[in-house]
Amino acid sequence: MRTQCATTTITRVVTVAAGVFAPGHLGELTQYLPFELVDDVLEQTRTVQRRLRDLPSRAGVYFVLALGMFPRLGYARVWGKLTAGLAGLPVPSPSEKALRDLRRRLGAAPLKALFEVVAGPLAQPGTPGVRFAGMRTVAFDGLNSLKVPDTGRNRCWLGKIRYRMGLAGYPTLRLMALAETGTRGLIGAAIGSAADRDEAGLARRMLHLLSPGMLVLLDRAFDANAFLAQVAATGAVLLARAKSTRNPPVLGHLPDGSYLSCLDGLAVRIIEASLTISGSDGSRVGDRYRLITTLLDHRRYPAAELIRLYHERWEIVMQSLKLSTPWCVSSVSRAPSGVVSRGSGPRGAWLVARGRGVRGWSGACWQDGDVAGAVEAVLESVVVVGELLESQGQDLNLVGVGAGLVAEFTDRGGVFAA
Repeated sequence: MRTQCATTTITRVVTVAAGVFAPGHLGELTQYLPFELVDDVLEQTRTVQRRLRDLPSRAGVYFVLALGMFPRLGYARVWGKLTAGLAGLPVPSPSEKALRDLRRRLGAAPLKALFEVVAGPLAQPGTPGVRFAGMRTVAFDGLNSLKVPDTGRNRCWLGKIRYRMGLAGYPTLRLMALAETGTRGLIGAAIGSAADRDEAGLARRMLHLLSPGMLVLLDRAFDANAFLAQVAATGAVLLARAKSTRNPPVLGHLPDGSYLSCLDGLAVRIIEASLTISGSDGSRVGDRYRLITTLLDHRRYPAAELIRLYHERWEIVMQSLKLSTPWCVSSVSRAPSGVVSRGSGPRGAWLVARGRGVRGWSGACWQDGDVAGAVEAVLESVVVVGELLESQGQDLNLVGVGAGLVAEFTDRGGVFAA
């Protein structure tokens, strides 16, 4: 019995920021959003605090990111997550009103800028499941289910969706994302209102992110001739599903069953496919797909392989579901600037969480890994703080990384706009 009642004291040493900056962290993920980067973004967007308070701007940025990581918790409980591993330090205990004022003081600009700096493909050159014939597979997709509070300012900015039976209950954001299909890493995102009913219009804002060596997967909402031509003009190749009402001209049949065609001067190849889905109850559902691609070589890119590849577009549909999960009416700001900042927060938080998971699966297929387990693991590191700064100055060499990333972003023509 004496041995069963024995106790052991475990001491853990963690290096964190000093003073009122200590709550500003994301646990293990701080390695991917280091202090230098956040401080440089705050300086570039002119949102650094004018005087040092209990809640500095840097802590505010990490707090908004944490709101996206713990979407079902209120302000006070999320702040509790950030300070749970800082026992013994004189950290502030702000009210929810103080945390709300902190977010309002920050505005949307630093969160948007931070997302623009860190967004990009996550797959390493040897990562399996993210390429087809040497090309990186990416996809556009949008959703219109991000509800925001029904206030006059939000209605004026966003409007409401009109259905046959009347207007929707809440104003909603339309979010358009460009993602890497294998890792679901966000390359870019754009926010629109209910008036932006044309998904291709929002996607045009991100065409500058496409480049040669990319293969873009598109659904039926993007099959307009003008949009397909704009995508092809970036140097990327495309594989898009066409609407069933389209009947492109047949210019030449190919041995694999596809045929050549032309859409307003754009040379394309058309692939007709019949799909059958069998349910567990024995039911069968069939449909026909008509795919448009600029990959004209039927020997190098057989039709059967392209049909199987198009299934990868559903990766971004799953990503859209993840992006919509952190949103609930009770936790989103009642002002437009707060809505935009909360839109950038979940995107940035999810991006760095997935980036950490992808690097953890460098030797195995990411799509077969325990993705949810990886994300949960990094979220738990926020609570216990983890080895916050252990890698700084060693493997990651993060000193000055913020200035370098911001400079690279501005050199590409990026603008920090509210």
